Amino acid sequence: MGFFNFLTEEIAIDLGTANTLIIHKDQVVVDSPSIVAKDIRKNELKAVGMEAALMQGKTHENIKIIRPLKDGVIADFEASEMMIKELIKSIPTLKGRLFQPKLKMIICIPSGITEVEKRAVRDSAEKVNATEVYLIHEPMAAAIGMGVDITKPKGNMIIDIGGGTTEIAVIALGGIAVEKSVKIAGDVFTGDIIYYMRTQHNLHIGEKTAERIKIEVGSALDELENPPEDIPIQGRDMLTGKPKQIIVSYKEVAKAIDKSLLRVEDAIMETLSKTPPELSADIYNSGIYLAGGGALLRGLDKRISEKTDLPVYISEDPLRAVVRGTGIALKYFKKYKPILLR
Repeated sequence: MGFFNFLTEEIAIDLGTANTLIIHKDQVVVDSPSIVAKDIRKNELKAVGMEAALMQGKTHENIKIIRPLKDGVIADFEASEMMIKELIKSIPTLKGRLFQPKLKMIICIPSGITEVEKRAVRDSAEKVNATEVYLIHEPMAAAIGMGVDITKPKGNMIIDIGGGTTEIAVIALGGIAVEKSVKIAGDVFTGDIIYYMRTQHNLHIGEKTAERIKIEVGSALDELENPPEDIPIQGRDMLTGKPKQIIVSYKEVAKAIDKSLLRVEDAIMETLSKTPPELSADIYNSGIYLAGGGALLRGLDKRISEKTDLPVYISEDPLRAVVRGTGIALKYFKKYKPILLR
């Protein structure tokens, strides 16, 4: 048995629209942007992850920046395969191996994924030497990662706001009782900020700058108890064509992303309205759990709490809640096997 264990390595992957995280031997060994830089003349890989992210918006015509995942699912099969292969190669304990080990993988997927999209995830995994591939729904993984006992006959509401999708689910008895997946999340907020800067300040900014605004002064409310300091932002003046700098406050970001947040709130209310009464009673007592990068948006917990009249709890490390849960499902495989999709 030990010999075969040596031949097979077990890894858990959170294949996200914005970031890909990998757990190996209970440790997060890869935390990298889901991005690939490709030389289109030679049709070969130029860079993956952080190295490719640094090139974003600064490339010439021969280098193409690709984000292989869109709305939480694989949009570019070839690029995703390249990315997964390179990220697995970068796992410290697998580096320098003479033979590429066989892999047992658990990959998390959005709950609203189609059969075709599931097949794309499986095929990508099999191409990188995975002999056993299991899938787990993101809200389920987030709940496990947050320490919620999903096997009990008790309803728990999980909201996972990632880069491509917002996953809302009511979980009980190791299954999803009610679910809603909306394609409004971090990427849409970034797009809202770009649009706002263009229409309100005649300033053309790139995705990377908009992402920085979202992280540094992002807010879901226009009144905060501990507001972040305003930040200077540079871009291109759309009237003169010259480089220009403006100062951005959290209130402007709240205004920019307000409409998208309203749509997320509507999805939460719709999920609550479809929840069976006994599970609603449980949620009233236990509240709502928030995970994913979107949970870091200042004041979002307060905003959702005001809308639903329920307490809202943010995961300890929201960015890693999903991968942590996927890693736990891998570690205690026998216990969690019934909730995994083969």
